[in-house]
Amino acid sequence: MYPRLTSELRIRNMRVRNRIMLAAMGTELCEPDGCCGEPLLAYYEARARGGTGLVMLETTSVSWPAGASMPRMVGISNEAHLPGLQAFTERMHRHGAMAGVQLNHCGKVATEDRVQGRPLLVPSVPHFDKSDMFEALTRAEIASFVGGASQPVYQVMTQQDIDWLLGQFAAAAALAVRAGFDCVEIHAGHGYVLSSFLSPHYNRRDDAYGGSADKRARLLVEVLRAVRATVGPDFPILCRLDANEFRVSDGITPQDAVITARLAVEAGCDAIDVSAYGNPTSGIAFTEAPIPHAPDAFLGFAETIRRAVDVPVIAVGRIEAEAAERGIAAGHFDMVAMGRKLLADPELPNKLAANDPLAIRPCIYCYVCVSQIFLNRHICCAVNASTGREAQDALIGPAERRKRVLVVGGGPAGLEAARVAAQRGHEVTLIEREPVLGGTARIAALAYEPNGRLVRHLEDAVARLPVIVCARTTASADSVAAMQPEAVLVATGARRIAPPIAGRELKHVLDGEELRGLLLGGNAEAMRKLGLLQRAAVGAAQLAGITRNLDWMRALSRVSMPIGKRVAIIGGGLVGLEVAELLCERGREVTVIEPGRDLGAELALVRRWRVLHTLTEHGARLLRGTSVTAIDANGLDCATKDGSERIAADTVIIALGTQPDTSLADALRARGIAASTIGDCHEIGYIQGAIDSGRAAALAL
Repeated sequence: MYPRLTSELRIRNMRVRNRIMLAAMGTELCEPDGCCGEPLLAYYEARARGGTGLVMLETTSVSWPAGASMPRMVGISNEAHLPGLQAFTERMHRHGAMAGVQLNHCGKVATEDRVQGRPLLVPSVPHFDKSDMFEALTRAEIASFVGGASQPVYQVMTQQDIDWLLGQFAAAAALAVRAGFDCVEIHAGHGYVLSSFLSPHYNRRDDAYGGSADKRARLLVEVLRAVRATVGPDFPILCRLDANEFRVSDGITPQDAVITARLAVEAGCDAIDVSAYGNPTSGIAFTEAPIPHAPDAFLGFAETIRRAVDVPVIAVGRIEAEAAERGIAAGHFDMVAMGRKLLADPELPNKLAANDPLAIRPCIYCYVCVSQIFLNRHICCAVNASTGREAQDALIGPAERRKRVLVVGGGPAGLEAARVAAQRGHEVTLIEREPVLGGTARIAALAYEPNGRLVRHLEDAVARLPVIVCARTTASADSVAAMQPEAVLVATGARRIAPPIAGRELKHVLDGEELRGLLLGGNAEAMRKLGLLQRAAVGAAQLAGITRNLDWMRALSRVSMPIGKRVAIIGGGLVGLEVAELLCERGREVTVIEPGRDLGAELALVRRWRVLHTLTEHGARLLRGTSVTAIDANGLDCATKDGSERIAADTVIIALGTQPDTSLADALRARGIAASTIGDCHEIGYIQGAIDSGRAAALAL
């Protein structure tokens, strides 16, 4: 299925076993002194073991600690770094992967320089537009946000500074060769120092390093020549470039990138890694570039560069395996860099090679991973609980003793627990009261399609194992006791307790459970709130099996939904915002009413930026510090800090009052049956918390 993606690629004298490169992503896993320790080594080794062809060590400081963009940035600037770097290359080679290192100085975004009082190296003093990024942060996030509150001091680079920087890149490349790396990548993108020189927006110099595209590329060309002179004629040098600079009228263009790419190749570059960047005037900018939300976002840029140069071109930007295969076959690019996908499933290359793509755990593009870096935390993944803690979270191994395990609840927590427990050799039975698996993730999948991919993957993973699944089965203390399990994992999720608002009992007022019942069926109380025709339509969809298929339901929801035109959502947390996103995309007029200060605090920061931006673009009203005092047939009465407000609404959705549902676990414990709670039944943690707790509970059996 993927003959080209899994085929060998040669870059100068380096033979890579397939066309998949682990994109360089900051992890915050290195030691405080910039050295590679066991947490970082284990993280990368998992990706090498999983079949990645070229493992690129994250962006690495050529002048550590100067020029670093995070507290724990890997260094490659002195002898103390060498042992850890050597250990890295040894681990990669042990599993047949090529080892690369991305060399960088972060320039104007070297936040550690800013925090420690060092000047930021820039081509010109930058001018920044007002940004709305901080408006979406919680108070806790503001306190830990990368860079803190310190004010930058800029150093416009002199010739002496440039000469020093050239020496740092050359010395770092020499250290890379000594450490056993197979290649180096020069980072000339993403707003870092070399990128700043390439950008007409940030480079306003009138000397030999500014002006025309070839002059702006002079520093990069000199770096490449210095590195080539250091590593010799046969050592591969890659270069990451921005092919576009979004949200600026005078930024890098694809035409500029073509000129730069050609000059880079003339200077000794052996492959071009094509990315993009954007002016961070808004939180949404980060999900346009460099971490795009749109699938295959930069493929056109890669194709443009490929037509201009005669060296391999690496494409990046949320590229699915199918698109990668087609693009390589068509000659549009030669390799793909994957980041988020290899966090979600380090075994992705091996599974593609085995023609088993359904076994790949999908990335849901929730931005948990990259949000960590903004908050000075080490990398993690919402769907793979092992990411970032590979050193202490060993591979799933057989249990010491086989047990009869009962899992109650077929949402993400229950499915993950059942999968891991069965994989370890336990005898697993899973009980689910609904006719289908997935739990509340199914309604989340209507709002956000990638969640549906995760549900389907978990269902498939359990189906591949000897797990007995009992759908349409309600568990009680008596029925559980009769089964005589040796271990019980309760994943019954959360319950919704509506706040005491006058009018909450009206037919057009729904809580989260009722909304799920209306859209997916299975809730008698919700059905009673529908008219006869609506009730008949939902019933027909259930009988036809439409409500079981998330893709069909997503399509149907764009045509018809038993939801009014004007919708008020009480509660601006994760659930409220995702429901708002669903309804806005289906033409509803939405008002979100949040009594507190923060909106979407449970959402990963980068995804929160995107959701809030999207809702605003759709015209949704987002009210903070506003409480609902009463609901009637025509709308809501609200109390604001400035007085009161009347909001018209045809449908009211209450997205407040979520609490862990421990009723079954409590009843079991009262019977003397030991039961562990997982997922939202234990603590409201949504998909990330569900996967994490499900896996941990199964490993503890």
